[in-house]
Amino acid sequence: MVDEIKKYTADEIQVLEGLEAVRKRPGMYIGSTSSRGLHHLVYEVIDNSIDEFLAGFGHKIHAIIHEDNSITVFDEGRGIPVGIHPKMGLPAVELVLTTLHAGGKFGGNGYKVSGGLHGVGVSVVNALSEFLEVEVSREGKIFHQRYEKGKTVSELKVIGSSTNNGTKIFFKPDSEIFDDLIYDFKTLAQRLRELSFLNKGLTITLVDERNNIEETFVHDGGIKDFVRYLNKNKDLIHEEVVYFETTRDDVIVEMAIQFNDGYSENILSYANNINTHEGGTHESGFKTALTRVINDYARKYNILKSNDPNLAGEDIREGVTAVISIKLPEPQFEGQTKTKLGNGEVRGIVDNAVSTETTFFLEENPSVAKKIVEKSLRAYRAREAAKKARELTRRKSVLESTTLPGKLADCSYKDPAFCEVYIVEGDSAGGSAKQGRDRKFQAILPLKGKILNVEKARLDKILKNDEIRAMITAMGTGISTEFNIEKARYHKVIIMTDADVDGAHIRTLLLTFFYRYMKPLIEHGYVYIAQPPLYKVKKRKEETYFYNDEDMEEYFKEKGRDNSSIQRYKGLGEMNPTQLWETTMDPETRTILRVNLEDAIKADEIFTILMGDKVEPRREFIHENAKYVKNLDI
Repeated sequence: MVDEIKKYTADEIQVLEGLEAVRKRPGMYIGSTSSRGLHHLVYEVIDNSIDEFLAGFGHKIHAIIHEDNSITVFDEGRGIPVGIHPKMGLPAVELVLTTLHAGGKFGGNGYKVSGGLHGVGVSVVNALSEFLEVEVSREGKIFHQRYEKGKTVSELKVIGSSTNNGTKIFFKPDSEIFDDLIYDFKTLAQRLRELSFLNKGLTITLVDERNNIEETFVHDGGIKDFVRYLNKNKDLIHEEVVYFETTRDDVIVEMAIQFNDGYSENILSYANNINTHEGGTHESGFKTALTRVINDYARKYNILKSNDPNLAGEDIREGVTAVISIKLPEPQFEGQTKTKLGNGEVRGIVDNAVSTETTFFLEENPSVAKKIVEKSLRAYRAREAAKKARELTRRKSVLESTTLPGKLADCSYKDPAFCEVYIVEGDSAGGSAKQGRDRKFQAILPLKGKILNVEKARLDKILKNDEIRAMITAMGTGISTEFNIEKARYHKVIIMTDADVDGAHIRTLLLTFFYRYMKPLIEHGYVYIAQPPLYKVKKRKEETYFYNDEDMEEYFKEKGRDNSSIQRYKGLGEMNPTQLWETTMDPETRTILRVNLEDAIKADEIFTILMGDKVEPRREFIHENAKYVKNLDI
């Protein structure tokens, strides 16, 4: 261990370029300066500590949210090198923190596997922080240096002695850069939990000093525990998680898979702890192998007859929950966002590993294998029925044609980028919306009653629902595997429902449908939720609308309640067209909330809880979250 620490020296730090552009264009480096970017700073520091863990140094990481929303992260790794860099003449730790692409990840000797932003991460955190302080414990000493807005403001100096090794980073995000400076404990906890699943044996502790909350994440079962966590609210086809870990050509491949009786597939793929939500070669290798293995097994045991067609991948993956995690020395990601893995050699490695291990499992567990194949056969029959339903509806000019649903009041603009459609609850509200809208760019699609709960139905049944078929036709994109975002007829899909229990239910049903069958609409930021007012206060001749109780009470504190009348809107149908336009539809004055897919894991869990078959998880969810509900109209 001592020799390994000595080998990781200042010579391993390679410099590629400076830090100048980060503060001018922060979005290029962390995605945005919103809450998402704020939290990303923490992830980048954590990633460095995890790289140390992956290199075999330090099994514990601590993260602290301080009362002023500053952050401390410290680990038990080797400590960033502090020696003078031979070419740059500066301490290596200073180079790492003040220079883009300076780190131990480029020469091949510092780290065999690493995530983060290829050495960009910690220097970007420094550049976007009001201040950052680093403490490095190594060689029996504690070294300290301070930076402000990315600039060095103190020399590296020894401030004490230590028998341990590790790095501590203490920083506060810069208010000049970020729109939001408040860290959300749940958001950080979700990512740290995910990292603990992906790195078995690693312990991550998150402390929130603002609320005296502490949570520790450690999962010795790794991604096996991850799959169990994802499936915890679902009815399982088999209890045992199919799992393997193998190393081939310096690529570590881990897979965990378990089937439930649902209709959706949930496949999460990772490369060096980075969620490759657009897939890539590792995910392709997994899907190809799984399809081939299940078909081979079904034919070997005559479950599929000689004249039967092969089961399609989508049939086999119905109800599957799987995590594929690979770690490799030189990942090649497509695009700046690192959401798709491009290493060609990985496809074959994963394919071979999945084929070998899954075949072994099926042969050793024939009863489970039979259940999986039978479920795949049911999915195949349902897909064929759905195909016939699609063909029938096409012939009737309902699903894919130039004929739009009769209830749709379309807009006159043809460029989707300037068009928006309001999905409205009921004919009454639909009538007001049609009269109040701007016909040039606003379309109205009223829905009659509640749509089908797609969480509990296969596609063939879903396509028989009139309201869903109307939506599919109006959107123009197709659904599921046939979805094409380029055919979207509107770049804003706005859900507008009443502010009561029924309205909330309809909204959840719609969001479940979009998430399960038109997810790219959400991923591209096309789905919104309208925010109609809850109250109209008339004070003499002045009318004011309020969207929550707090704003209305603040108004009364300032202007008093004398000569005031309050109207509580229980439904959109109570508003006349002019009021609906002024409060909810006019782009100049309205408030609409974009539906973001920040965390696919959490989204899948919530839709399963709210719309799935199990009652107890739903009861627990309501019990835990009831205190956050406002303006509930029963």
